Amino acid sequence: MPTSPETLEDQRLYTSARLTEVECLDCLARVAVKKNSEHHTSIQWNEEALGHCPEFSRMDRRPEGRPVHAACPRLVASIDAAAGEGRIPIGAEDGY
Repeated sequence: MPTSPETLEDQRLYTSARLTEVECLDCLARVAVKKNSEHHTSIQWNEEALGHCPEFSRMDRRPEGRPVHAACPRLVASIDAAAGEGRIPIGAEDGY
């Protein structure tokens, strides 16, 4: 477990800096999104959002129990719309 202030700050920047909340225009699931480029999108799901998304209710499971799923096309369309409207900044800042 990292303990140095610099490492903890790097960890915070990598995992949560510049996240923008986006709501799916279909099921209203709210996720945190970061776009480092036009083609690279990070999505942070929470339990509430997973419960709203019908795509995730159909998840397959690997033998070790981890969920396996494709991206939800309705959420992807919602993120693309938000990025197109300028509500999600595109591009990494300071490497994050």
